[in-house]
Amino acid sequence: MKRIMGWGLFIAAIGLLAGSFILMQGKKNQKDPEKTSIRIGIFLYRGDDTFISTIRLALEEQAKEYEQETGIKVVLNIEDAKENQNTQNSQVERMISLGYDALCVNAVDRSMAAGIIEAARAADVPVVFFNREPVEEDMHLWEQVYYVGADAKESAVLQGKIVVDAYQKDPLSIDINGDGKVNYVLLEGESSHQDSLIRTEWSVQTIKDGKVPLEKLTGGIANWERSQASALTQQWLEEFPGEIELIISNNDDMALGAADAIERMGITEKINIVGIDGTPQGVQGLEKGKLLGTVQSDRTEYAHAIFTIAASLACGEDPGESLDFVDEKYYWSSQKELLRE
Repeated sequence: MKRIMGWGLFIAAIGLLAGSFILMQGKKNQKDPEKTSIRIGIFLYRGDDTFISTIRLALEEQAKEYEQETGIKVVLNIEDAKENQNTQNSQVERMISLGYDALCVNAVDRSMAAGIIEAARAADVPVVFFNREPVEEDMHLWEQVYYVGADAKESAVLQGKIVVDAYQKDPLSIDINGDGKVNYVLLEGESSHQDSLIRTEWSVQTIKDGKVPLEKLTGGIANWERSQASALTQQWLEEFPGEIELIISNNDDMALGAADAIERMGITEKINIVGIDGTPQGVQGLEKGKLLGTVQSDRTEYAHAIFTIAASLACGEDPGESLDFVDEKYYWSSQKELLRE
């Protein structure tokens, strides 16, 4: 009797396993329904940053184009951390808990990206960082982490080339007083931002390599902000009256702040100013003769790369099929020089 019951249980178990296998195979052979919508979280370190605001607008345009081309509805939820990393962490955690499909992060503190990556990995939500590059070790914590930006060294070299080309064409256009040296001041972004550090180093080095006789008067950190740069420049103009011939700025907003100070103080002597970013305001300043030149990143390409990576990953696709990456994780947006006519 026990033997008969044993066989019965065995056969029942086999039947259960077979049924489960058939059910699993049936599910496996069924085609997954296509996505009809995706939700993407956009996290900004500071929403009123001029360059970042242009990227935000371009991302919104990319989402609309994607909807029209694919028929997939896109929900973009854009958060402003107002330069507070703890705030940004909370914003990220909230969208992860709400089941968002992908995250695009403009980190407040690039050295603190690991926490965001670990939280995203635990929930299997891919992350695209942009503009503020995480340290290399953090980028390799997970295969579903990418970065989009403009190569800072390239930006700086192009900025330096603007000055070198002008000097080679007419030395007196840069060496205003013709004394054989070009007195310059330097407006820097955040002290901890990798782009600021690289732009500062390579812009100056490129100008020196171009045989322009540079002599630094002073420099200071204006945190990418127009008002801070304006205040610093006014201070320097008062400290070095009639001596400043060139102002090298890590971005357009600070370059325009320098121009504001010159205009406010009623200085009529020529002072060349160069920026980076090619923002609409920067281009306008260029057209009005306030700037000698700037370096423009292709904002449409920049935003297209961010959105394409996020949307592809959200749909379970490989972004490498439509974008060319460096080291499988980095996408660098193209840049070009813009010069005053």
